[in-house]
Amino acid sequence: MHPITLFLAGDVMTGRGIDQILPHPADPRIYESYLKSARDYVSLSERRFGRLQLPVDYAYPWGDALTELERHGPDVRIINLETALSNRGEPWPGKGIHYRMHPANLPCLAAIKPDCCVLANNHVLDWGYEGFSDTLRALGQAKIQVSGAGNDAAGAVRPAIIELGAQRVLVFAWGFDSSGVPAEWAATPTRAGVSFLDDLSSASMQRVADTVHATKRPGDLAVVSLHWGSNWGYAIPTNQRRFARALIDEAAVDLVHGHSSHHPRAIEVYRGKPILYGCGDLINDYEGISGHETYRGELGLLYFVTLDSTGILLEFSMRPVTRRRLRLNTSSAEEAAWLAKKMDEECMRFGCRITLEPDLTFQLGWNGNPAT
Repeated sequence: MHPITLFLAGDVMTGRGIDQILPHPADPRIYESYLKSARDYVSLSERRFGRLQLPVDYAYPWGDALTELERHGPDVRIINLETALSNRGEPWPGKGIHYRMHPANLPCLAAIKPDCCVLANNHVLDWGYEGFSDTLRALGQAKIQVSGAGNDAAGAVRPAIIELGAQRVLVFAWGFDSSGVPAEWAATPTRAGVSFLDDLSSASMQRVADTVHATKRPGDLAVVSLHWGSNWGYAIPTNQRRFARALIDEAAVDLVHGHSSHHPRAIEVYRGKPILYGCGDLINDYEGISGHETYRGELGLLYFVTLDSTGILLEFSMRPVTRRRLRLNTSSAEEAAWLAKKMDEECMRFGCRITLEPDLTFQLGWNGNPAT
């Protein structure tokens, strides 16, 4: 068995403003406090960076990330998809923000060839059960596997199984209320929804461990994807760290894929297994929105993680990208240096270091192993 390289992305929000620039935009009406049309998010970007020639092609939002994906050639591609794929349904009551992308714009997602879309998050049911049903149908028709949601509780916890010859990568996913996932979205034996955990208790850990052990067999690599925590800030709560480590100790997990934060957070390597506490946003339509500037929210990362056949980390590299004109662009030297310095400061607290290479690639060093 050979090493496996995984591409991991944080939040991918192809709804709202991103959907509006694509060939088949959904109904632009939204129900937010300040804006009433998804097109307003396009106008905010254009006001800052200039007019766009619309519609753009399906691959446009991914921009320079496509070149990086082609260059790395990962074996497995996993994203956290934070939008409904639907032009039906009613906005979920009581939520301030609702994302959706017209299912005819699905080629935008297909452009990066995802193997798995994680759906255990706080936007997949934004347009109710009609919108959720359309989402599952669209991804199924595109032969893109999902994790963390389903037509009932059993389907919601069922992992995506990505077969690579004799090897398998299992992707499990859960969402938490700490990231805004409503508890009422939890799938039940008779109701569709997401795989949901009430807390980070030992009982929750046992649920995860039982689920992973029921499917994982010798030679498999297990990824657990978690939508948890706040949108902003670098602090990693003690209970999150304890839970992430217990996933490795008790649930035989090989990689913890955390998301919900709008900017990248610290990375830890525990017993040779990587823990990504918060991948940060990859695609969003936040250009022109003020607030939280100190976090440089326009900067994101593409994560490339190589594991050996037993799940031990061999190499961990990242490529910085900058969101501009509703597109992912290669970061400038200044942008890359700022983010590398910040990530190094945060990762250092967990025994890891970030090295910025001349080509602006970030390399992770851990447990005394220098970044190469």
